[in-house]
Amino acid sequence: MAGGVYEQPSDYIQHHLSNLALGNHPDYGWGFYGGDKVADLGFWAIHFDSVVWAILMGALFIGVFASVARKATADVPNSKLVGIVEATIEFVESTTKDIFHGRNPMIAPIALTVFVWVLLMNALKFLPVDLIPYTLEVVFGVPYQKIVPTTDPNVTLGLSFSVFFLVLFYSFKVKGFGFIKELSCNPFSFKNPVLQAVFIPVNLFMELVGLIAKPVSLGLRLFGNMYAGEVIFILIATMTALGFSFFTVLGGASQLAWALYHLLVVPLQAFIFMALTLVYLSQAHEDH
Repeated sequence: MAGGVYEQPSDYIQHHLSNLALGNHPDYGWGFYGGDKVADLGFWAIHFDSVVWAILMGALFIGVFASVARKATADVPNSKLVGIVEATIEFVESTTKDIFHGRNPMIAPIALTVFVWVLLMNALKFLPVDLIPYTLEVVFGVPYQKIVPTTDPNVTLGLSFSVFFLVLFYSFKVKGFGFIKELSCNPFSFKNPVLQAVFIPVNLFMELVGLIAKPVSLGLRLFGNMYAGEVIFILIATMTALGFSFFTVLGGASQLAWALYHLLVVPLQAFIFMALTLVYLSQAHEDH
C-alpha cells in the first residue's frame, strides 16, 4: 500500500484522502505537503494533484475528440471509438434541445465539455485505490496522491462557479437592465411604485441567496457523491490489508460490487451536472 506501513486503518484512510498540496508552510516555507500539514498552508494552497489530474483528463478529452474529428466521415463509423464519440455528441445535442429553449450555438459545446470532462474525472474512480499512489511513491518518491479531482471540493466548486459566471454573463447579455429588475421585483411584485420600492431589498436578498445557492449546490452535490464513493472504496481496501483471510475475499468481492455500481453512478453524476448547467443557462436566456 502507498505511504508505507500503517499502524491503524484510520492512518491508511487519512493518507489516501489527503491531497498533495503546493503552498507556503509557516514553519517549512514553500513546497509540496500532504497529510496534517495541508491545513497549515492556508487559503492560497494549491491542491497540485487535483489540478494535474483535471488537466490530464481535459487534455485526454480534447485529444480524443480532435483525433476522431479528423477521422470521422459521413458514412458508417469506421471504428468503435468514432462510434462512441458520435453517440456521445448526439446524446448531448439531444439533451440540449430538450432542456435549453433559447438560441445560442455555444450552449451545446459547453454542455459537451462539461459532460465529458466530469465523466472522465469521475471515471478515475475505477482505478485501484493503491495503484497510482503506490507507483508514484516507489518510482518518484511522491508520498501523497489523490487522483480523483471530483472528490476535491475546490475542483467541483471551481466548475460550478465557472457555470455561474456564464449564467451571469448571458443574463446580462440577453436581458440587460431587465436582469436587475428581475432580481429586485421578484418574488414580491406590486403595481404601486412606493410599495414595490419598499420590497426591493427583500426581493434582492431572496433572489441573490437563491442565485448564489445554485453554483454552491451544483458543486457540493457532485463533490458529496464522489467523495462518499471514494471513502467507501478506501474502507473496502483496508480489508485486504488484513492478510489472506475471509475479510480479504470479502473485500475483493465488495470492491467489484462497488465498482459495478459506479458504472451507473459515474455517468449519472456527469449527466446531472450537465443537465443542471443547461437548466441554469436556459433560465439565463429567458427574457420575460
